[in-house]
Amino acid sequence: MPVRVYGRYRYYSLFFLLWVLIGIFVAFDRGYITSGLLKAVFSAVLAVLLWFLVLLGVDLHLD
Repeated sequence: MPVRVYGRYRYYSLFFLLWVLIGIFVAFDRGYITSGLLKAVFSAVLAVLLWFLVLLGVDLHLD
């Protein structure tokens, strides 16, 4: 029975996560990601997850 190697994939996953986190930091630092954008994205995610509240008339916009 062959032995499977999972450690290699774990390093790729950690590298990818680190790559994305550094990219987010650099984009935020250079002004590509702003607090207004983060509020809009968070409002959209809330609206998708809590769609039934939106149908009931609840305003999920963050000001």
